[in-house]
Amino acid sequence: MNNPLQQLIQRHHVHPNNSFIKFDKKDVELSVPERFQKQVDMHPEHIAVKTGEHVFTYNALNQFANRIARAILTKREHLRRSKAERQAEPIAMLFESGAPIIAAILGVLKVGKFYVPLDTSLPQTRISYILKDSQAGLLLTDSRNISFAKKLQISGLEILNIDEIDFSISCENLDLPLQPDNFAYIIYTSGSTGQPKGVIQNHRYVLHLTMNYTNSSHICANDKLALLYSPNFAGAVRDIFCSLLNGATLLPYNVKQEGLIGLSSWLKQQEITIFFAVATMFRHFVNTLTQQDKFPKLRLIQVGSETVYKKDVELYKQHFSDDCIFVANLGGSEISPIRQYFVDQETEITGSTVPAGYAVEDHEVLLIDDQGKLVEFNQIGEIVVRSRYLFCGYWQRPDLTEAVLFKDVQEENKLLYKTGDLGCMLPDGCLLHLGRKDFQVKVRGYRIDVSEVEMALINTNLIREAAVVASPDHLGLRAYIVPLVPQQALSLRELRSLLLKSLPDYMVPSTFMTLEALPLTPNGKVDRLGLPAFSQVQRAQLESLVLPHTPTEQILIDIWTKILGIEEIGIHDNFFELGGHSLLVNELILELFNTFSINIPLITVFELPTIAQLAKRIENTRRILVQKDVLDSTDDCEEGML
Repeated sequence: MNNPLQQLIQRHHVHPNNSFIKFDKKDVELSVPERFQKQVDMHPEHIAVKTGEHVFTYNALNQFANRIARAILTKREHLRRSKAERQAEPIAMLFESGAPIIAAILGVLKVGKFYVPLDTSLPQTRISYILKDSQAGLLLTDSRNISFAKKLQISGLEILNIDEIDFSISCENLDLPLQPDNFAYIIYTSGSTGQPKGVIQNHRYVLHLTMNYTNSSHICANDKLALLYSPNFAGAVRDIFCSLLNGATLLPYNVKQEGLIGLSSWLKQQEITIFFAVATMFRHFVNTLTQQDKFPKLRLIQVGSETVYKKDVELYKQHFSDDCIFVANLGGSEISPIRQYFVDQETEITGSTVPAGYAVEDHEVLLIDDQGKLVEFNQIGEIVVRSRYLFCGYWQRPDLTEAVLFKDVQEENKLLYKTGDLGCMLPDGCLLHLGRKDFQVKVRGYRIDVSEVEMALINTNLIREAAVVASPDHLGLRAYIVPLVPQQALSLRELRSLLLKSLPDYMVPSTFMTLEALPLTPNGKVDRLGLPAFSQVQRAQLESLVLPHTPTEQILIDIWTKILGIEEIGIHDNFFELGGHSLLVNELILELFNTFSINIPLITVFELPTIAQLAKRIENTRRILVQKDVLDSTDDCEEGML
């Protein structure tokens, strides 16, 4: 990072006087277990992972991982393969976010295999596809998820419940020979073929990523890092290994279960010093804060995975101290970080978005035009990364790999990766990110290829044609649909239900517009620029608008209108069918608390998603609270009389 102002921010605010030990470049040529073992040797009794259910020191986590590793070897020793083939094997994982999956990840890496993380919230059909495509022969899980695991019924798939591992199994290190170019994991992302594609990374990539984030942020053993995402999200790789490969403490927080309302108290209670979040989550989290919320221990907020706006910097300045800095990161599943931009309380953002930033070690950015020629400063081109530390390719998809990953003819041992992103390089070396050149979009930090969603719509057998775009706020998707049977009433509720059987919730469009036909360009392609503007969410044609009957229902309609931006809402409308999602649920819960002084659990909104259902629960809760207050007052009076 050669910009003087960026260097000044780092020097004054990234705590150069803490116990930071520079991540040695030589360690990039180790394996992940070898670097982890260094931390075990230096900090055996330091807390490695902490949740409400588990607390593991580095020594205890290492021993647990060793037992898992030996159990894996025992489970797979019957395979008649060579030693190399037995080691180079994908191992699937089905856990909720927490300490057990961290131990399982380490256990898999210790035996030279590579992990395939599965999110328990994904549709069963998507999990089954990933298991089949990855060719995993073993699935690790725990007692909490064993029933779900057994329902998957994949031919030849063995299941290992880590809660049932015999404690008599040795917890000593295995010390198997591992290489930095051994595969470490496959993480699946949205694919243009209509199915997710697997991004392969090796140990060298994980270590190099950790080195860059460690050295730019001075991550050390005194730090406490929040883990806000499932390990099947690429950003979790950074959180997990930047913590465990530096002797720091990793603290998972399940946002999907706990919500954002309690995150502020948790950050303060656990004395979190660093947290990473996608920009959308950061925005929604800050909206839950009051002027009284202070974070004296928080020194670093890392934001990325999607466009970071000037407004995000303003929110940071409003709610966080002078000792806390804000870092915008450009990166993805294939490589991270590509660029970083450091912000403090004095930084002025001149445009509407925060720049992608300046160079990081070993990752050179080139900009090319459609003919593959380099463009000059201040000109727009596709972002191409030149590095030795790029992803290994897409699992079982050499065609997709060859389309974006090339050998560098100018520099030996380096590769070129065409990101598909557009950028502009300023004369001082600062990169501006200008979006995608294809039809991939980012929604709540997840990269989505809209063609996969369009294919899922057509596969419902209700839709003949579909075009999907991102909403202006990038919180959801909008779908233009042409029904298979013209003039036939289409139930959007049924359509969403069918989509949720094959797509994660963040890939299901939040709003729909029915058209007689999609607009076409002269050459017969869908004219996405010619799609009509969304003026209002469409109501399912089989349902009529039912007006509120009670004051509580009217208040809820007013709240939903504010959050969803929709005027016509009936008491039987479903929050999620009107465009609501998990992040907006947090806003809803906050509004309910401010209006009714009632704490509504996150799960309640998912269980009672209509105005009528939620109003009934609120009225019953308020009635119980009034009765309790009356009883308490009666008891006080009786005690006074005595």
